[in-house]
Amino acid sequence: MLIGLLTAVAASACYGTGSVLQAVGSRKSARREAAAASTTGVTQHGGPSLSSTAKAAVTWEFMVGTVLDFVGFGLGALAARLLPLFLSQTVISANLVITAVLSIKLLGIRLNRPEWASIAVVCSALVLLATAAGPEGGGDSSTTTHWWLLAASVALIGGGTLIVRLLGSRAAILAGLLSGLGFGALGVGVRVLNGVDPFHLPTLLADPALYAILVAGIGGMYLHTVALQIGSVNGATAALVVGETVVPGILGVLWLGDSSRPGFAWMAVLGFVVAVAGAVAVAWFGEPEDGSATGTADAAVPAPAEAPDTALAGQSADGDVRSGAEPARPAGNRAGS
Repeated sequence: MLIGLLTAVAASACYGTGSVLQAVGSRKSARREAAAASTTGVTQHGGPSLSSTAKAAVTWEFMVGTVLDFVGFGLGALAARLLPLFLSQTVISANLVITAVLSIKLLGIRLNRPEWASIAVVCSALVLLATAAGPEGGGDSSTTTHWWLLAASVALIGGGTLIVRLLGSRAAILAGLLSGLGFGALGVGVRVLNGVDPFHLPTLLADPALYAILVAGIGGMYLHTVALQIGSVNGATAALVVGETVVPGILGVLWLGDSSRPGFAWMAVLGFVVAVAGAVAVAWFGEPEDGSATGTADAAVPAPAEAPDTALAGQSADGDVRSGAEPARPAGNRAGS
C-alpha cells in the first residue's frame, strides 16, 4: 500500500509539472499565431487546427511536459496495479494542486484564499482515502470485456474528437471531460491488462486492453492539448477531474472488486466525494472573473493584422506580463491527463 501511494504521488507530481509546462508551450505557440494574424491556426468553427496543435507540441516546454507525462503514465500504471482505482486515480488527479502551486512561479498567478482552502480540502480528503482503502480487487481477465473496453475507448476518442472540432472554441469543457474520461479508461485498461504479472509478451500483445490503453492515452493527450489551446473556462478542468476519477472509481468497485477496509466504507465514500469536490473547487476558483485574462482564448481567434499586439491584452511578445495585466491561468491537467 505504501509503495503504491508513493508511486501515485510521484505520478501526480509528474503530471502536474507537465501540465504547467504544456500550458506554457501551448500559449507561446498560440501567441505566435495571433501575432502573425494567422488564419491557418483555427478551424472554420473557431477551434485550433491540427497544424496549430502540432506547432504547440514542438515547443521545448511542451516536449519536456510530454516527457514528464510519459514518466507519470508509467508511475500511474504501476499505482493502478497496486492500489484500488478509487484511490490511485484520485491521488493522481491531485496534480491539479501541484499545477496550481507551480503556476505561481511559472505563470505568475497569485492564489486567493478560496484556492488555498480548496487545496487543503483535497489534501485532507486524500488522507481519508488512504486511511480507508483496502486491498485492490482481482481484476477481470475476460477477453470479451477487454474488447468492450477497446470499443468504448475508440468511440469515446473518435466521436469526441469529431464533436470537439465541430464545436470549435466552445468545446473547452467538453474537451476537458473527454480527456479525463480517456485517462480514466487508460487507468482501467492498465488494471485489467493480461500478460503483465507474470510477464508474457504474446499474451500482452493479444490483449485488446493494450490497444485500449494506447487509444485512450494518445487521444486523451490530444484532447488535453486542444483544451489548453482553447483556453480555461469555468468547469473545463473540473470536468477533467470528474472524468478521470469518478468513472474509474465506480468501475473499480462494481467491476474489479475494489473495496475499503472493513468498517471504513463511509470514510472512503466521504474522502472520494470531498477530493473530487475540492479538485473542482481548485479549478473553479482559479478562473479569471471576467474570462478576459485567458491568453489562449484570445489567441484562438486571430488578431487583426494591423494591430497584432492588442491580442495579447497586456502581455509582451515573449509572454512577460506588463504592469496591471492579469496573467492567464492554466487550463488544467492530464494523462493524464
